[in-house]
Amino acid sequence: YSVRAIKRSKSDLRLLGEDAAKIEWLEGDVRDIVSLEAAMLGVSTVIHCAAMISFVPEDAEAMMQVNAQGTANVVDAALHCGVEKLVHISSVAAFCRPKGVALIDEHLDIKDSKDNFNYFRSKFYGEREAWRGLAEGLEVVILCPSTILGGGFWDMEPNKLFAQIHKGYPFYTTGVNGFVDVRDVADVTMLVLDKDISGEKFIVSSENVCFNDLMWMIADALGVKRAKYKTGKLLGEIAWRGEWLLSKITGKRALVTREVIEMAMCDFRYDNHKATAELGFVFRPVKDTVMDVASLYTSSLVEKSAFSFFKV
Repeated sequence: YSVRAIKRSKSDLRLLGEDAAKIEWLEGDVRDIVSLEAAMLGVSTVIHCAAMISFVPEDAEAMMQVNAQGTANVVDAALHCGVEKLVHISSVAAFCRPKGVALIDEHLDIKDSKDNFNYFRSKFYGEREAWRGLAEGLEVVILCPSTILGGGFWDMEPNKLFAQIHKGYPFYTTGVNGFVDVRDVADVTMLVLDKDISGEKFIVSSENVCFNDLMWMIADALGVKRAKYKTGKLLGEIAWRGEWLLSKITGKRALVTREVIEMAMCDFRYDNHKATAELGFVFRPVKDTVMDVASLYTSSLVEKSAFSFFKV
């Protein structure tokens, strides 16, 4: 493939290594439809994976601009420029917070509500824009990855978890979520890119894992002590309120918010059967991914590097 990509003026391309030189770059932003149209001229297929992730209340409006309106802009630009196919990298977050659903699959009737996290709502609205593109003539495939594990900058979520556990993070929660290897997300994207598929949505997730099991896997892979203090509802309430108060005093952003605590205690389980059955895809076990990422992290420590990535 001949690849063109947009980046912002201050985008850090170090994670692409030597591959950065193989890509035609244009400066742009999903909030700027003019830059999107310039980038899509002569393009047959668009992979839209730009998004903003935050569980900080102050970021709610910005997330709507990027994740929802930004996707609307991508769809409009693609339609205007004659793009044939759009692969929209959504998220399992777009399923929001269904009540009474033991296992979430692609057939879920998604309902918006004030109980949804702001990030979840922004991805749900973005997904609706992608479906609008289908109705208006685009070929559209939607992929919904769960929490992605892989290399990257170690001070960014969710990679930061490896650094925190390596330093001796003592607390754990018992919520459940889906997890998937970044290489699997890339491979599934290429699969749907090459297949004659449109109007379909796939959950891209390897396994549903309890947070404490994941944290203990990471600790074992790094050769450090496991977290031993369970964070219950009361301790969580104290933590996010204390962080909020500290942010008001210091002027720094609160990293532990009410949504972060609630998310860590939620039980979300996702069904990957459609991807395995219809695409024939075999996901890497989460334990293998954790071992690979832990190896990347320890190599970064030796090399004194702020980041690392899987080499293909």
